[in-house]
Amino acid sequence: MADLSVNIAGVPFKNPIITASGCFGFGKEYEKLYPLSKLGGISLKGTTLEERAGNPAPRIAETPAGMLNSVGLQNPGIDHFLKYDLPYLKDKDTVLIANIAGHSVEDYCEVAEKVSDSDIDMVELNISCPNVKSGGLAFGVSCQSAGSIVKAVRSRCKKPLIVKLSPNVTDITEIARAVEAEGADSVSLINTLLGMRIDIQTRRPVLKNNVGGLSGPAVFPVAVRMVWQVKQAVGIPVIGMGGIATWKDAVEMMMAGADAIQIGAALFSDAYTPLKVAEGMNAWLDEQGIRHVSEIVGQVKPW
Repeated sequence: MADLSVNIAGVPFKNPIITASGCFGFGKEYEKLYPLSKLGGISLKGTTLEERAGNPAPRIAETPAGMLNSVGLQNPGIDHFLKYDLPYLKDKDTVLIANIAGHSVEDYCEVAEKVSDSDIDMVELNISCPNVKSGGLAFGVSCQSAGSIVKAVRSRCKKPLIVKLSPNVTDITEIARAVEAEGADSVSLINTLLGMRIDIQTRRPVLKNNVGGLSGPAVFPVAVRMVWQVKQAVGIPVIGMGGIATWKDAVEMMMAGADAIQIGAALFSDAYTPLKVAEGMNAWLDEQGIRHVSEIVGQVKPW
């Protein structure tokens, strides 16, 4: 069988398949279905300094080939996570990635400092959540703000730092270069695209927050394009996500330039998607006579 192991910013993964933040919680529910050790890694539920109740319902809506969400980073807060959730996870034999967010630079820094002294393997800095009214989006949409938040967190974070990028920008490559310059060890992309649905009977938005993040197969071509562009712009590892639902999608994303991939919305329709992707990818690599998955990274041949 082909070797699926990858290395991201000095952290070894047994395979390139990571479950995306917000779609896998802290893993407990999915562990009823299969061992978490089968995953390359888990990007854990976005965590803030204080507990957050999230946005009011309705906050989920279906769309053609996707979904909108405005959950709003509901989470128990960093102290609860470190005391109750991380101890449960630390012996599951998979890479644990803390996804962190905040209202302010200092909030981000405090959370980063707390997780730096824990058993977390990596930190994913969420500067790009499109459905949080304070924080998130504001930090991820300009080179100056993205660079400044990364610089501040980098000074307090002892763990390898992944920066999650927003697609809701004019030029994602410029944002990627800015965060790399300020100390990002890796970038992950794309976060959800900002979207909206309207109930024509009530004439109100379907989501109580009015807008939300679009994910699922509908965003996949956009994600592939942005990963391809960013791979050519930076020298740090790229983690690709956005609409990956099959092993073919995963191979395509890696050919575009992703060193590893994250699976999110697909988990809601098929919880076994990560396992099926790993199995299918391995079979295809063997069929192609490719010994190591890293051989396909960035191998697209533009016309």
